[in-house]
Amino acid sequence: MWFLWLLLFAVLPACLFSVKVSPLIEKISDHKDFKKLLRTRNNVLVLYSKSAAAAENPLRFLSDVAQEVKGRGTIAWIDCGDKESRKVCKKMKADPNSKEKGVELLHYKDGAFHTEYNRAVTLKSVVAFLKDPEGAPLWEEDPEAKDVVHVDMSLLRMMPSYQQAATELKGTYVLAGMNVHSTEFEKIKEEYNVRGYPTICYFEKGKFLFHYENYGATAKDIAEWLQNPQLPQPQAPETPWADEENAVYHLTDEDFDKFIKEHSSVLVMFHAPWCGHCKKMKPEYEMAAEMLHGASDSPGVLAAIDATVNKAVAERFHISGFPTLKYFQDGEEKYTLPQLRTKKKIIDWLQNPQAPPPPEPAWEEKLTSVIHLAGEDFRESLKKKKHALVMFYAPWCPHCKNSIPHFTTAAELFKEDRKIAYAAVDCAKEQNHDLCKQEGVDGYPTFNYYNYGKFVEKYNGERGESGFATFMRTLRERDHERVGKKKDEL
Repeated sequence: MWFLWLLLFAVLPACLFSVKVSPLIEKISDHKDFKKLLRTRNNVLVLYSKSAAAAENPLRFLSDVAQEVKGRGTIAWIDCGDKESRKVCKKMKADPNSKEKGVELLHYKDGAFHTEYNRAVTLKSVVAFLKDPEGAPLWEEDPEAKDVVHVDMSLLRMMPSYQQAATELKGTYVLAGMNVHSTEFEKIKEEYNVRGYPTICYFEKGKFLFHYENYGATAKDIAEWLQNPQLPQPQAPETPWADEENAVYHLTDEDFDKFIKEHSSVLVMFHAPWCGHCKKMKPEYEMAAEMLHGASDSPGVLAAIDATVNKAVAERFHISGFPTLKYFQDGEEKYTLPQLRTKKKIIDWLQNPQAPPPPEPAWEEKLTSVIHLAGEDFRESLKKKKHALVMFYAPWCPHCKNSIPHFTTAAELFKEDRKIAYAAVDCAKEQNHDLCKQEGVDGYPTFNYYNYGKFVEKYNGERGESGFATFMRTLRERDHERVGKKKDEL
């Protein structure tokens, strides 16, 4: 790994010993200052050097890194050859003298040692590491993917067969990869109809022709297809559910009303042929229907209707998602039941039909100490707060759902402090798309720290109540220390 450093160091004249340090790089020589740095910054990369001369070229390189990660990470330098700084190195158990080039890069996260940096020493790799210290290395660092042409964006690790095909077809065809998960690529996804991952698009002479779709997924399949590129292969049509043999009653626009009136207790599943959740639920629904069909004292019957074909009924009952389950009693619609997804739940509920529990209110509808912001009031609201930790999220995101209770509890701890705010922005809302892009949100959840409305850094700490609270408590303690020093000076 260090041969890359060798290339960087090769241009260093032997006579250079005076080191100019970028103002973006923290020069540390005192252990207390270092501990304070780790206490107040959550993402710190430290260059330990055996001497100032050994640090010269790495510092030039790290100056560019510091510029790229400004607000997200911190770069620090400790010269272990300096008498005053040597104590810091010893306490932190850093030994750059043991390294071939006399430098050592160590990373600290949430106030503690995290790992030695051992990836490629390139601007792109170090920046990617500091943006996501626990994430996977860049795809191009994978030796098995060396022959994939990489678009200049963060890349996804795709099928091994795609990597293999890139190597086998090198010089004949170009296989490229591009990460379009971020919201800034919505137009690209729309233009090329990217609806899922991976989506493989075929281009000739810079013009998009069609998708590689419904063909084999091995390297051989890809190579053979490229010899004779063709339109997506049509999939064999699925047998409509209504044509299959099962105990579910399949209704249409024509017979729906008549059936509902003839049966006093009916559960109807509105579905669509392409709906994955419908397909997953289908066997459970069929088994429940079979049990009810064979029972002498059946509490009801199960029916289904394809809402994409029978649009009149679907529109009448305002069906907007699939599957939707509605219960009809004595010919009248009574309940919509989102919670019934298994055979047992369906049977148990029909034994004693009850109104479903009310839907869980959205986070912003709950009474909490978290301030919910939108594009138009974002900056003005934060300008009133000295310290604000903002969570950018999407309601459907599992990691967001896990973080919300902890973030909310932390906000409650500081609700009496008017200088502090825990705020949230729902990036799934169209009105917030531009704001989230502007604030550097490329995944959910993203946590940004602001000082009087000015972005300072990304929060990469622990996502529990303790992590969120400790971060803010540390900032306030630092404020109190400054006030105390000013009083002493007076």
